[in-house]
Amino acid sequence: MEPPQSKEKNEFFYFALRNNKLVIGLIVVFFFLVFAIIGPFLTEHDLNERAGPRNQPPSAEYWFGTTTFGQDVFTQFVYGLRAAFIVGLVGGGLATIVGMMVGFFAGYHGGMVDELLNMLTNTVITIPKLAVLLVIAAYLTVRGVIHESIVIGLWSWPWAARAVRSQTFSLKSRNFIDMARMTGMSSMKIIWTEIAPNMMSYLFMTFVLQFGGAVLAAATLDFIGLGPTEGISLGLMMQHSFNWSAIQLGIWWWFVPPGAALALLVGAMYLMNVGLDEVFNPKLRER
Repeated sequence: MEPPQSKEKNEFFYFALRNNKLVIGLIVVFFFLVFAIIGPFLTEHDLNERAGPRNQPPSAEYWFGTTTFGQDVFTQFVYGLRAAFIVGLVGGGLATIVGMMVGFFAGYHGGMVDELLNMLTNTVITIPKLAVLLVIAAYLTVRGVIHESIVIGLWSWPWAARAVRSQTFSLKSRNFIDMARMTGMSSMKIIWTEIAPNMMSYLFMTFVLQFGGAVLAAATLDFIGLGPTEGISLGLMMQHSFNWSAIQLGIWWWFVPPGAALALLVGAMYLMNVGLDEVFNPKLRER
């Protein structure tokens, strides 16, 4: 007889491989991930060096053309992709972890603990992320992608905390939680061994959304000048092209690749989330 866990795993893959939204989203994300990993090995240029003549369109020598300063756009693009994945993993992961911790403890303990954590959540929501970044920018003259990722993560967790809290409220009244309490299991162990595993699919979907949200937030901040002062990102590429009138001059190869990559990557993450929802929810599954 097939074990229950193996049966559930096979059932997940059965429906996942037949969900077009999930498959398309995974293909797009995997393509950009591979491109971000191997891309830097395909270029001989540094980020800021003058690789050739200015404003050169895409060619066999300059795959994505050159900027107004003669920099290789392809080099900037592949390193910008790396930065996007770093922001998504660090910022999205941090927001998911903090949201999980706050949501689990607020939902399980209730009472005063819930009120205090709910007050903290509401406080973070009311503090504008832009204002925080303006203060940080004023004190940190040198900022990197990691700094930006941490700030995004620390100000993006409240909605995840609220969602996890509501799910935990629902689960803590189930019979298997009562049985765990009767055995003398600690509240911490109940949360991590009984409640969290039953929410794993929901938590994974939360991370996917936080990943896409972090990438989009970073691109927005970079474009308005509050991003990293070191390195490059897709948002910074768009900011530089805008500042040096690439649109007016018709240098489309400077801003189209980063813009298209951001749209496709974030869109793929949200498409994956819809697909995962259909796979995990029996009522939405496409047979």
